[in-house]
Amino acid sequence: MFQGVIKHHQRFDFERVPAVVELCWQAGADPHDETVNPSSWNPENVEGRVHGAKSLSPDDLRLIARGTLKAWETLRSGVQKLLMVYPAKVCKHCSEVHVGPSGHKARLCGVFKFESWRGTHFWKKAEVDDLVPPKVVWYRRPQDPPILLNEGREFYGHAPAVVDLCVKTGAIVPSKYVCMMKVQGLSAPV
Repeated sequence: MFQGVIKHHQRFDFERVPAVVELCWQAGADPHDETVNPSSWNPENVEGRVHGAKSLSPDDLRLIARGTLKAWETLRSGVQKLLMVYPAKVCKHCSEVHVGPSGHKARLCGVFKFESWRGTHFWKKAEVDDLVPPKVVWYRRPQDPPILLNEGREFYGHAPAVVDLCVKTGAIVPSKYVCMMKVQGLSAPV
């Protein structure tokens, strides 16, 4: 079930899709189903639609934040469950991801001069963070100074950017992020 080597000049001859989409297709999702196809998404068809930023009340923002957090957690737990059933690999040296029984052999890894690794991909088992990376940001708590200083970085909390944005909008911090965000932690010594 291994593919032949895809030459560098052939790399654009093959369709590339997001890894999460490919994982869902392998699990049986219909790519032509209009309810899940992002290109056919129409914001006018969504219940509780948002007409504009000016029309949003604090309650609307809180509702949107809760829905966003729920969607974030649903996506990550769904990808985790799919990865238990369907194999996915990520290259250790570049950002390539392959979903399926064997990693592809497109020679894209190390083809640029600034990359020290030259050769085929070095595949390892993909984790949820490889397919849905949580962009982590510093989380500023009420007890922290207005501008976070380098000297206090071990005291400051972190949070995925999605969680931080939703919490600032009024959503409740999910319990699994409380430790990471150091919500009850001490402020940096002055």
